[in-house]
Amino acid sequence: MTFAQVLGHERQKDILRRALDSGRLAHAYLFEGPEGIGKRLMALAVARAVACAEGNGCGDCAACRKIDHNNHPDLHIVESEGASIKIDQVRALQKELSYRPLEAPKKICLIDGAEKMNPAAGNALLKTLEEPSGDALLILLTSRAEGVLATIRSRCQRLPFARLPRPTIQKVLLERLGVDETQGHILAALSEGSFKKALGKDRDLYLEKRRELLKALTALSTGSVLPLFDLAQVLADEKERLGEILEIFQAFYRDLLLVRHGRPQTELVNIDLQEKIHRNAQRHSVAAILTKLDAVAAARRHLDRNVNRQLAMEVLLLKLAA
Repeated sequence: MTFAQVLGHERQKDILRRALDSGRLAHAYLFEGPEGIGKRLMALAVARAVACAEGNGCGDCAACRKIDHNNHPDLHIVESEGASIKIDQVRALQKELSYRPLEAPKKICLIDGAEKMNPAAGNALLKTLEEPSGDALLILLTSRAEGVLATIRSRCQRLPFARLPRPTIQKVLLERLGVDETQGHILAALSEGSFKKALGKDRDLYLEKRRELLKALTALSTGSVLPLFDLAQVLADEKERLGEILEIFQAFYRDLLLVRHGRPQTELVNIDLQEKIHRNAQRHSVAAILTKLDAVAAARRHLDRNVNRQLAMEVLLLKLAA
């Protein structure tokens, strides 16, 4: 993976290229930004450039090929085991970093999901950051910088990454997946700048399941609570994708708001459901739509705090059905 192959993030590429060319890479970086937008690809591009025999991440030398296949002896990737990154993983990393590099000029370590380090692991890593080795490069990746210890953040050079523009994602989807323009528009809008969402397991959710979910949502009524509780159970069971489902609900009510304000159809997310959007927009006042958007946002905050999913979904759907 070279810098040229990473889509977008031109400012970040420029900063890292200049640091590499001048030999002034920081000992530790914190790449922060939404999940699936290219932070790990950028980190691997840095690793490739450091290890490359030509010094530029050529892609042809043995070192570049080893980086690409994650089998370079000086590349170490730490990821969560279960829900967290544990202290034993950090200690194993520290042991590796105590040795001299075998082939590359530096030992290169990627900690993917740095916010998942438990307190013991974070405090253990802090010692390495406070007493850096001259032949070690640490790159921490996080989608939630506030979840990383403040003392760790302060000892890394922070490099923020923004979401990729919607037209960029849509263009790549049309070229690589062969989807039509409508599907590309929907995937690009709902993926929120994340290729991981647009190209991964959420693709079916955004294209097919979305229609079923919105049909069930708009059929709810406070006069008939059994379907409401049934849908709440279905949503609560979708533990891994519940956040994305709430994004679908949020986009739906946002579309209603745009229609109420006379915005052009191209600004809608659900452009394949225009009849449903316009019908529901006429049934809701602007104040009611804003209230429902607030309810979805509140539900997402509650889920971040690990509240009871079933109860949270029942409360949300009662508000949305009102």
